[in-house]
Amino acid sequence: MRLYLGFAAAALVFAAPVLAFSDAPEMPTWMTGAWVYEAGEDWADEYWTPLRGDMMIGASRSGKGGTLDFWEHMRIQKEDDGGIVLWVVSDDHKPVRFVATASSENRMTFENPAHDYPQRIEYWREGKKLKAQISLLDGSKPVEFGFSQK
Repeated sequence: MRLYLGFAAAALVFAAPVLAFSDAPEMPTWMTGAWVYEAGEDWADEYWTPLRGDMMIGASRSGKGGTLDFWEHMRIQKEDDGGIVLWVVSDDHKPVRFVATASSENRMTFENPAHDYPQRIEYWREGKKLKAQISLLDGSKPVEFGFSQK
């Protein structure tokens, strides 16, 4: 009996990294594509590359009429520990790191409590639409975006 328990304990110790890795969130490949929002003169585009080398690269821009008001570069990458992070560079500012804190089949939430605004960025799919919401960590001051496939 002692040998069996020792073997079982050793098996659990060696299997723990494998179990932890299998519980790691999946990359949000459902975001891949070209997305557009248009309402009157207001417009926005967001683009996400397919997953390659544990990274997806994104770009976004928005404006009114022929005027560009905002742009940003993003990347979602899997880190060595299996965690997923979103890096955002907006309007020539320093990169800001957001850590994936929740995920499901078609939804992922990224957070950075030390950032001024946003502190939370959430993406999800609703059918053929890509939705996003930025807010403070407690969900206050939400701004939601909805994109259709281009």
